[in-house]
Amino acid sequence: MSATVIFHVDCDAFFASVEALSHPEAAGKPMAVCGAPEKRHGIILAKNQLAKQAGVRTAEPIWQARRKCPGLILLPPHHALYEEYCDRANAIYERFTDRVERAGIDESYLDVTGLYGMSATGAEIADAIREAVRTELGITVSVGASFCRIFAKMGSDLKKPDSTNVITRGNYENLLHPLPVGAMMSVGKVTERKLAGLGIHTVGQLAALGEATLVKLLGKHGATLYRYANGLDDEPVVKTEDLEDVKSVGNSTTFRRDLTSADDIKTGLRALSESVAYRLRKHGKKCCGVQISIKDTALNTIDRQTRLAEPTHLEKPIYEAALELALKSWKAGRPIRMLSVTAINLTDGDGGEQLTLFGDSAEAAKREALARSVDALKRRYGKSVIKPASLLKNDLGIDE
Repeated sequence: MSATVIFHVDCDAFFASVEALSHPEAAGKPMAVCGAPEKRHGIILAKNQLAKQAGVRTAEPIWQARRKCPGLILLPPHHALYEEYCDRANAIYERFTDRVERAGIDESYLDVTGLYGMSATGAEIADAIREAVRTELGITVSVGASFCRIFAKMGSDLKKPDSTNVITRGNYENLLHPLPVGAMMSVGKVTERKLAGLGIHTVGQLAALGEATLVKLLGKHGATLYRYANGLDDEPVVKTEDLEDVKSVGNSTTFRRDLTSADDIKTGLRALSESVAYRLRKHGKKCCGVQISIKDTALNTIDRQTRLAEPTHLEKPIYEAALELALKSWKAGRPIRMLSVTAINLTDGDGGEQLTLFGDSAEAAKREALARSVDALKRRYGKSVIKPASLLKNDLGIDE
């Protein structure tokens, strides 16, 4: 039986790297992505390598980052774009293995055990993944390859950016044990201070402390840290879709400006319904009901829901149900700040739409085939590759 080989793939400076693709003026300059750059109380969400070298840190106030780096270029975030690149990166990983577990928007675990008769290290496969991401997406990733999840995670952090770091049973003590104890997952600031009180400052010192001592100091968490430090972690990689059974699929948006007309509402609901339908098909689910939430400028919220005539995972019936609910619940002219659309009462269903006895089966088949074709394009080129004409050039901040 092949030795376990687990990768932790981490997108380098993810938000900043994605923004740099559409901002050539930032090339060769320190740049950061931040919330509310026009306000001094905004914070840094991500930074590129040059900003990092200048001392800029994630989550610090903008004013403080500017003081450290006067020439810092500040860009606003585009979360829909980051989700798109996350999906595209994971689609690349899934070409190498079907065992992919997303750990966040910019990181995933992969189980590549036995892939293509590879060696125990998996360095060749890791390099191939890095090359594919760099060529197809224009961003870089760092990969940690090891025999357990924890060491794979530590390996991806070992050397950045754009690197493959192999942690084996033969080298982990030399590579990882000298690291600060805080470099290991599950060692937060409080735990780090407790360990420092015992003179434990490195991962190696933690590994040598003994399980009984750690349990006495930290309880069950101490036993976990002992296993982590000594490479005894045996938690498997679980496919993202197997982590939990999806109970509902929803999406919400707070718009760039308030919605004040029926056309505004239609535009907002169409974008949300398209996203919800796409995710339903991705999860192999259909919905038997639709729920909407409407929040006005006074932050009052109205929730409404309805049952559908038949289960669906297509955008049109979800949108039509959401629109009917919204128009019944909305007082004309009353500004809307936020809308959400949620598919509820889910059921398994990877097949086509259920056909009624007197329904147009050919038309239903066309709708299903079109949705599947669009899904394939989105998986390969990103969710913004194709969208309804009504969403183009809108001023609501949709799909920025």
